[in-house]
Amino acid sequence: MTTLSNARRARSLVRGLIAGAAVWVVAAPLPAAGQALDPTFTKDIAPILQRSCQKCHRPNSLAPMSLITYDEVRPWARSIKNRTGLRNKMGTMPPWYIEKDIGIQRFKDDWSLSDDEIATIAAWTDNGAPRGNPADMPTPPPFIDVDEWEIGQPDLIVSSGAVEVKGSAPDWWGSLGQADSGLTEDRYVAAIEYKERNNLERGVKTDTVGGLFVIHHSSVATIGPEGSRRNLHIWPVHEVGRNADVFDEAAGVMLKAGSTLMFSSTHLHSNGTDATARLEVGFKFHPKGYEPTQDVQFLFFGNGPDIDILPLQDNQRMDAYFTLPENTKLSVYEPHMHAPGVRMCLEAVWGTTVQTLNCSGYDHNWVRVYKYEDDAAPLLPKGTILHLTGYFNNSLTNPNVADPRNWSGSGHRSVDNMFINLLQAIYMDDEEFAAEVAKREQLLRLTGGVDIGCLVCGANEAQANAGGAQ
Repeated sequence: MTTLSNARRARSLVRGLIAGAAVWVVAAPLPAAGQALDPTFTKDIAPILQRSCQKCHRPNSLAPMSLITYDEVRPWARSIKNRTGLRNKMGTMPPWYIEKDIGIQRFKDDWSLSDDEIATIAAWTDNGAPRGNPADMPTPPPFIDVDEWEIGQPDLIVSSGAVEVKGSAPDWWGSLGQADSGLTEDRYVAAIEYKERNNLERGVKTDTVGGLFVIHHSSVATIGPEGSRRNLHIWPVHEVGRNADVFDEAAGVMLKAGSTLMFSSTHLHSNGTDATARLEVGFKFHPKGYEPTQDVQFLFFGNGPDIDILPLQDNQRMDAYFTLPENTKLSVYEPHMHAPGVRMCLEAVWGTTVQTLNCSGYDHNWVRVYKYEDDAAPLLPKGTILHLTGYFNNSLTNPNVADPRNWSGSGHRSVDNMFINLLQAIYMDDEEFAAEVAKREQLLRLTGGVDIGCLVCGANEAQANAGGAQ
């Protein structure tokens, strides 16, 4: 009996080992369809870095280390894996926070990494970060200097006055004064870009927000020579890490001759080093004779004086609403929060249709302007309710918050809070809107799929079908 029992136990053990081995073989991770097999630096990693990282991670640029050559990259392999693996969370690299599992995904100048690219970086790191064949190394792409303009050399540059910020100074909010544009004729603006010019050395490492800058954000307005507030125009806000604003081709924005730029709402912060800085505003004009056919609308909406951020609490939610007064095409989605802000979602409500247009992480160190591709921009009928949801982490787990023991409300400094989305839009009459919807519906018939940003696409056909069914 003992011998038989032992034999049975032995057979059971063998069967268990075989089954376990089979399970192990089946469960072994396989590369995703687009993930590189046995990735190397020269063949698989370098192209990713060239497209999405080296703009900042190169000598004498903004980032604290260069990621050009294999010898430069290899010591940072584990860190690169960890930072890219954050995807849309605070601290991710490259700084692109759109959540990829919800909402519209097609944006201009999208330098984010795909899931396959993130997996390829992780596999390369876990496999010892091999160099690979030097012959596979791609040709280095051309880069503009970090102090050059993304929009090309501006047609007009206007500078604020200089300001001194001590390395240990507290946050400050106020006016940097005003400056004459020097413009002698009315011109339509195609793009605007901001550059902070300061005397800080590249590569200075600090643990504060915007380590190489002291102007966190500045609201810029122009007023015509008549001086009336009816001639006041508000431009996109300068924010640390912000990319340039290129307006819709059909919607150039007028800058009047003799205009004065006002830097009336500016937030300064120290970064550990004494600095002298000024803000340059670069305007790129349309050719003379250009006339816009549509108008850009700056829809800055969200919560103001009722912001109530409690101390030592994560996952605090706020909501805001705005009803569109006209048919609208949204061209830009741009979340703006302050240090406790970690996430924002934008939802469109029209009748019984509720559609999440986008959700994104947020990091106070990098402000991103997300410009929709032309045929992916949301088309929203008059009366659509925009619903904004924000999430705040005012706890010890948020490294951007100086002291989470403090309550905070609305204000312009980083120790205060904001909850707004700086949307850019184009209003359309019924005929223009119907034409835009028809173009989108035609595209859907050609390509298939669903256009979640076009709330009324297919509505006419659905109504016709419903009528026929009756």
